[in-house]
Amino acid sequence: MLPGAVFGPILTTSNIGSVGIIGRMVSGKMRGIPRIGLEIVDVRDLVDVHIRAMTSPDAAGQRFLATGEFLWMADVARILRDGLGERGRRVSTRQIPDLVVRLAARFTDPSLREITPALGRRNRHSTDKARRILGWQPRPARQTVLDCAASLIANSAA
Repeated sequence: MLPGAVFGPILTTSNIGSVGIIGRMVSGKMRGIPRIGLEIVDVRDLVDVHIRAMTSPDAAGQRFLATGEFLWMADVARILRDGLGERGRRVSTRQIPDLVVRLAARFTDPSLREITPALGRRNRHSTDKARRILGWQPRPARQTVLDCAASLIANSAA
């Protein structure tokens, strides 16, 4: 199983991994949004597709993509800002120009170096095989993003 960006409700705050992106957005710690795109998959859908693959004889020896709907991070920011009401007021929707991200990665924040190759890249992978063989149907990315944020807020992680 090859997943996309895994978001959704958290079980614990001890290791939130990629969900930390949503947490930083909701808390207002991310003051601008890089031009990065994500193929968002809900953790619950990822579990579902794993179970389907383990229990389907047609899946033996196969590889499946478990990516979801493509959204730019700016889209994610707007979903959070609009969908969380008062809790979304600190989400920045200001897009940071690619050049500024590249300069910051080079001179002020080396942690940004790992994202610079993805700036402006619109990857889109097909999940047709998982849908066809496993009957897998991922939920909309909007729902995943909002459920993720609500879970982080409820667990005081955003």
